[in-house]
Amino acid sequence: MIHTGRMQDLTVLRRTSEGLVLGDDDAVEIVLPNSECPKGTEEGAVVKVFVFRDKDGKHVVTTRKPKAQVGEFAMMRMVATRGAGATMDWGMEPDLLIPHEEQKRDLDVDRWYVVRVALDAETDRLYGSTRIEAFLDNTVLTVKQGDEVSLMVFGRSDLGISVIVNDIHQGLVHNSEVFKQVSIGDRIAGYVKTVREDNKLDIVLQPIGYRQYIDANTAMLAKRIQSRGGFLPLTDKSSAEEIYSEFGISKKAFKKALGALYKDRLVRLEEAGVVWVG
Repeated sequence: MIHTGRMQDLTVLRRTSEGLVLGDDDAVEIVLPNSECPKGTEEGAVVKVFVFRDKDGKHVVTTRKPKAQVGEFAMMRMVATRGAGATMDWGMEPDLLIPHEEQKRDLDVDRWYVVRVALDAETDRLYGSTRIEAFLDNTVLTVKQGDEVSLMVFGRSDLGISVIVNDIHQGLVHNSEVFKQVSIGDRIAGYVKTVREDNKLDIVLQPIGYRQYIDANTAMLAKRIQSRGGFLPLTDKSSAEEIYSEFGISKKAFKKALGALYKDRLVRLEEAGVVWVG
């Protein structure tokens, strides 16, 4: 079957003046334009293409890959507004439409947003949505405590950063667990720290086995360096008085916290001070 919104392998059935006629086991045939035909492709060869519908609703194929296929998430720039909603640059023409009802809030031209690509079952047309939580489901989890997971950051709150877990679930990285610069749209690795009774997921960005948790002094030191523009004019050779005046902790506690950040390659130690590189 030919699936709208996905990259798939189709077989070359024949060549025409317009291009290569592609198909698979069903009776649907689609023409790949000459401008996109791989050189030397013969009848019977397999071509990987993306299938979608053009502005007239006709099935078309391209060898280009969009920023996201149906069921996937990606950062996209808003291009313009029109009566039905906002259009996004997703690497294809026409631009991807986000209907008004699929916008979590009003979108601004030239701003970037995390977008889910979805398929309308009735019209077989692709559309976008910024209502990310609506596509995430923690009812039946496919992860457990300690698992390494892939994350995409899609929001911030007073509690921390909201993340998409393995393109399926929703998770939260608490502010106390964030020790490096993280932006909306970033794709990063993480680890399941806790699975709550309601199936909510607490995520951390450091391996569970390496250090079960990062103590309060390490968290405080990381936040302080970042708040100072990424440089702190103190080192492990600074006096205990200087360290206590700045942090209210002992030199021993400071060195332990600094060592933890250094092991995680979040800081660089220089003669003049500590540089944040995370």
